[in-house]
Amino acid sequence: MTIENTRTRWLALYVLCLGTLMIVLDSTIVNVALPSIRNSLGFSQSSLAWVVNAYLLTFGGLLLLGGRLGDLYGHRRLYVGGIALFTVASFACGLATTQGLLVTARAVQGVGGAVASAVGLSLVMTLFTEPAERAKAMGVAGFVASGGGTLGVLLGGVLTDLISWHWIFFVNVPIGVLVCALVLRIVPGGRGAAIGTRLDVGGAVLVTGALLVAVYAIVNGNQAGWTSAQTLGLLGLAVVLLAGFLVLEARVREPLMPLRLFRQRNVSVANGVGVLWAGAMFAWFFLSALYLQLVLGYSPLKVGLAFVPANVIMGALSLGLSAQIVMRFGIKRPLGVGLTLAAIGLGLFARAPVDGSFVVDVLPSMILLGVGAGIAFNPVLLAAMGDVAPQEAGLASGIVNTSFMMGGALGLAVLASLAEARTAGLLERGTMNEAALAAGYQAAFAVAAGFALVAALAAALVRGGSPESKSTETERRPAWATPSSTGK
Repeated sequence: MTIENTRTRWLALYVLCLGTLMIVLDSTIVNVALPSIRNSLGFSQSSLAWVVNAYLLTFGGLLLLGGRLGDLYGHRRLYVGGIALFTVASFACGLATTQGLLVTARAVQGVGGAVASAVGLSLVMTLFTEPAERAKAMGVAGFVASGGGTLGVLLGGVLTDLISWHWIFFVNVPIGVLVCALVLRIVPGGRGAAIGTRLDVGGAVLVTGALLVAVYAIVNGNQAGWTSAQTLGLLGLAVVLLAGFLVLEARVREPLMPLRLFRQRNVSVANGVGVLWAGAMFAWFFLSALYLQLVLGYSPLKVGLAFVPANVIMGALSLGLSAQIVMRFGIKRPLGVGLTLAAIGLGLFARAPVDGSFVVDVLPSMILLGVGAGIAFNPVLLAAMGDVAPQEAGLASGIVNTSFMMGGALGLAVLASLAEARTAGLLERGTMNEAALAAGYQAAFAVAAGFALVAALAAALVRGGSPESKSTETERRPAWATPSSTGK
């Protein structure tokens, strides 16, 4: 079932983006409220981390499985289910009066967020099949995904300062209810494109276990130590589980993740680029917020305002110019240029001084990162998902989301650890606190710039001429055609 009316199709996209925005906001809105949550519920410094980690564990671990379930049982059905679960869990978070209830509800939020995120892009790809419209639609989705985190910091500061931390969760409830109602009314339903196939239970258990263990090791790496027996043992276990998953997928008749997908160059390269880029961008967002707050003395609300220029630029590019650039130049060149600009922006942050000013030392980096992210986000999503058949669209979406999630979590954890080690070493030698913090952030930003630069170089491997040049091929064999429908 498809939507023939163009206006209705775009309205459906906006509804899906509203649900996605709610989930993206949640990944950052909580960080601003953590001090208030700690004081209210009596968390210790170490246990407070679980307010964030419980969400990361389930979200990162269940993305791939959520995408495949959407392929099997219907993308709309799974999307509504994920949004509904996320909404109920948000309400429970807002009501929480104990540490256990809040952490448990946050874990359930992660489950709902993973399912909805994994199939959300699949619905967008299904709604928009014509190359020019798809590029514009993915630009809108890219804007929401890239700019939502910045909005989360601003909104978190406003709600926490003016009302209470409970409202960072309560605000999700009316949004979630509205999204579920509108999706059921506007977005086409139908059975899963992969209906009739069996769920690879063994593969699901192995890959979900591998991701859960890996994320657990990553988010606790700073506390336990990166060379500790716990961290190395868990990472080793994750590798063993992942190896078992790959062996199983090569042998099972109906695999959860067909390895042949990675024979497509764009799928492999786009996911590799996604890992590196997410590591760099997560570092930019979180470490620059720490620099602004702990070194320059900004308030949480002022930190959010500092990100507004980048957010506005990303929005302007993602919503309009990025799609036009893709239609004119394809996906390779915009992806490489965008990542290069992001690398330069991170490189500028690597020299941010203790007595820095916003206009001279922050704004130029924000502008470059906003332009880079606005140009590159659309092409990397198109590269990762543009060539897959409908029965594997949810899987491709789950893979690219998992790549971003794992790359971001790993990159942030490693770079935060690097910054902390650099700062600790300087403090032991008698360096002033602000100077030591700034030096730690500078080191982390330099490595993050390296991540973005490597991603830019890898983008040269993407195959992507102008979509207009492929119009004949698209008419002859649409991107959503199944192997049986093309006779191949």
